[in-house]
Amino acid sequence: MPGTENVKIAPPEGKLGVMIPGIGAVSTTFMAGVEAVKRGLGLPIGSLTQMATIRLGKRTDGRSPYIRDFVPLAGVDQLVFGGWDIFEDTAYEAARKARVLDASLLEQVREPLQAVKPMKAVFEHEYVKKIEGPNVKTMGSKMDKAEALMQDISDFQKANGVARTIMIWCASTEVFHRPGAVHQTMAAFEEGLHKNDPDIAPSQVYAYAALKSGVPFANGAPNLTHDIPALLGLARERNIPICGKDFKTGQTFMKTLLAPGLKSRMLGVHGWFSTNILGNRDGEVLEDPGSFKTKEETKLSVLDQILQPDLYPALYKDLYHAVRINYYPPRGDAKEGWDNIDIFGWLGYPMQIKIDFLCRDSILAAPLVLDLVLFLDLAQRAGMKGIQEWLSFYFKAPMTAPGLYPEHDIFIQLMKLKNTLRWMRGEDLITHLGLEYYD
Repeated sequence: MPGTENVKIAPPEGKLGVMIPGIGAVSTTFMAGVEAVKRGLGLPIGSLTQMATIRLGKRTDGRSPYIRDFVPLAGVDQLVFGGWDIFEDTAYEAARKARVLDASLLEQVREPLQAVKPMKAVFEHEYVKKIEGPNVKTMGSKMDKAEALMQDISDFQKANGVARTIMIWCASTEVFHRPGAVHQTMAAFEEGLHKNDPDIAPSQVYAYAALKSGVPFANGAPNLTHDIPALLGLARERNIPICGKDFKTGQTFMKTLLAPGLKSRMLGVHGWFSTNILGNRDGEVLEDPGSFKTKEETKLSVLDQILQPDLYPALYKDLYHAVRINYYPPRGDAKEGWDNIDIFGWLGYPMQIKIDFLCRDSILAAPLVLDLVLFLDLAQRAGMKGIQEWLSFYFKAPMTAPGLYPEHDIFIQLMKLKNTLRWMRGEDLITHLGLEYYD
């Protein structure tokens, strides 16, 4: 039978504001999808919070409620959208240009999407070199821009009468950079904001503004954003949950499915060559070597963490792993990811696996955005603070406590997520031992 709740969770009353830097293909697909679900025009397929069940107790108990009925999540009808972009297009216009969703569907959700007009963005061309837009904040220091974002958040909250707010980064991938002295302490970071330190990225200004405003923050891109000591400390100090980074959608999703399976059977891997062709703004931005480097780092890290070559040198020590991304405008949002995997088995005999995943990046990302918004809101109402490692399931480069390696195996990630929900509600954690059935 159900136990006693381990944490007290405040009820999800009132509207939940969703503030998104980047009103592009991913965010407009998410918003249009939520509006379509509200109207009964489609199902929220791909969303654990809306479609998945969770087993409670023994298999023989027959208790498998929907996650949405088991934990007190906000409903999709409570979500209100706002955000920032360097282009002035409304969410409806941006969705039309992204050409992910059919025009006939967009017409049916036109009214709420047209109401989402992007606020002026914090943007630096040095961090995203392939695009430029007119709708940007130009006045003052980075601290002035951070304060302008805080004002935007406050104005949005008042105008929409929201009870709580989540911020989720759906904007372009910034160029690769490593933490510097300015990122180590809050004093150094705030001094850097005042002095326009070039090492402070626009995404870090957004994360700072969110955390200063008491707003949980998720990073859907591989940028160095809130995974720096100054902002990690701020999140814990303010009791705010955070998570990231880089939505796990297409090719890397397939890797986190396949690699655990190969390792589970102790099959070796000589090489894993991955290449992608994609259009849309994401493909254009990733043509820049700096932005590609940021993306490459998260894509390459996955196999090492799953396959653990240090533990299994005979199987994975000399694995050759390469990732390529090519901008190909005709493909649009319908990305194509090719994988060639050279494996070996009994006595070292070679075999191959070929994958051609013709996926739709934004269609795969939209339900992740919905789940992260609802789960971060749940975490905040439950008083959980800092890095939410149980949300690693959604990311290519999961954030962890300093010095702790991230868990990339998607099946372990899912168990961690569901066990966290069970723990929150005082239910037994499921180990899958199963010996009790045979006593």
